[in-house]
Amino acid sequence: MTALRPFRFGVIAYDVQSKEEWISKAKRIEQLGYSILLVPDHFWRQLAPVPAILLAAEATQSIRVGSYVFDNDFRHPVTLAMEAATLDVLTVGRFELGIGAGYLRSEYEQAGLSYDPANVRVSRLEEAIKVMKGLFAEDSLAFAGKYYTVNNLDCFPKPVQRPHPPLLVGGGGKRLLTLAAREASIVSIVPKTLSDGSGLDVMDMTSEATSQKVEWIRDAAGERFDQLELNTIISEVIVTENRHQISLQLAESFQTTAERVLSIPHCLIGTIDQMCEALQRRREQFGISYISIFDEHREAFAPVVARLAGT
Repeated sequence: MTALRPFRFGVIAYDVQSKEEWISKAKRIEQLGYSILLVPDHFWRQLAPVPAILLAAEATQSIRVGSYVFDNDFRHPVTLAMEAATLDVLTVGRFELGIGAGYLRSEYEQAGLSYDPANVRVSRLEEAIKVMKGLFAEDSLAFAGKYYTVNNLDCFPKPVQRPHPPLLVGGGGKRLLTLAAREASIVSIVPKTLSDGSGLDVMDMTSEATSQKVEWIRDAAGERFDQLELNTIISEVIVTENRHQISLQLAESFQTTAERVLSIPHCLIGTIDQMCEALQRRREQFGISYISIFDEHREAFAPVVARLAGT
């Protein structure tokens, strides 16, 4: 049997109004024992990810920092490779590179970007990963693909972490998870995107759906599966003595029964003891050991981190 990875926990942080507030947030996340601060990449109420990641690292001592996740369509991979390598150098190897194919149609439309079909966005991401890995290498890169062309470019700087910073690729569909299993060191299991690009599919958040995704990852990864770290986002963290009542309230929004709400891998409801037991059970079932939560849950979730981090 494959040995279980130790738990580690991250906070996806955004929505601040000032430099002082961002520094305070970063310090608090580190103080609470989280192992990584993650910055998303959207056109909503958040700081731009690259300078925010760097400032968070400067304000803290040892917590890792990362992107969750850069939208590949928002930057050329040559630009992103240079920014990622620079972040790794300036954080002295504390940076983790998360990247995805993009999913929210409204952002593309607001920015005047073409929202291509999912298969095109995933194909473009696949090429972008090849480009970035090539640029992180010691030699210059020559690459000719369908979407990107690089002509003998020797990118500077090179990242501190070799061969490159830990690469996280997230997704919910088979093709994207297959790509992640083959190319990433961290695979983030999230719900798939609705076909119209309006958001995420709540029907794809079940325990059964997660089991299927792990099997896709296992099949695609082959012998390297044991080297992968599996991640997911817990979108609902509710500390309560009355799990049943809360699950009844959430059942409609998740389009399922109250009983099944408690088994959704993207939810944690109950006492701290019950949450710890649920995470340990899910790690045993799915192999998911790296848990990300949103900033608004960081205080409520901190006792779980104190109990399980590193175990």
